[in-house]
Order: sequence, then C-alpha cells, then structure tokens
Amino acid sequence: MNSQFKKGVLEMCVLSMLGRKDCYGYELVDELSKKISISEGTIYPLLNRLIKAKYVKTYLKESNLGPARKYYKLTLSGKMMSKKLKNGWLIFSKRVDGILNSKKN
Repeated sequence: MNSQFKKGVLEMCVLSMLGRKDCYGYELVDELSKKISISEGTIYPLLNRLIKAKYVKTYLKESNLGPARKYYKLTLSGKMMSKKLKNGWLIFSKRVDGILNSKKN
C-alpha cells in the first residue's frame, strides 16, 4: 500500500481502535499490522501527536508479564474527532469508489 495512503488514514484507524478499547502501544501496532503494514516507529510519534492534541490520554496498568504498561485511552474530544474522521472517510471513499467503478460512456 502506498505510504501516503497509510499516513492519511492511520490517525483515523488508531482513534477508531481506541474507541473500542484502551490499548498499549505494541498492542496497537500488532492489531494494525494485521491489516496495514506499519512499524512501532510509525505509531509512537502518532500517539504523541494525539496526546498533544488532547485526543488521547495515557495511564499505567500493571502487567503479569513484566513492568507496567502505558495504555492509551480516547478523551471526549478524541471520540468526537474519531466520529468526524469516520464520517469524512465514508463520504470520501464513496465518491472515490464512484470514480473507480464508473463505466466509460
């Protein structure tokens, strides 16, 4: 997949995933990489931008498998932004599909 496509939708995907449940960073990378080829080096800068924008906040949670993990959680403004991005994506993708699937006159 083209890296410009990924950059354009990655924020929306992360916000959407965090809207379903709180996650730690590696968990996000693991789940996203099942559908989109990404690396940890891509996700952490994005998470930091989302924190600075106040769309996401963090908390520590003890782990049975080692040290405490930093979890990421959507804020109210993050939920609103996620909804806005999803709605925009649905409109945009429907229009692009219309272009790609239109028949020659």
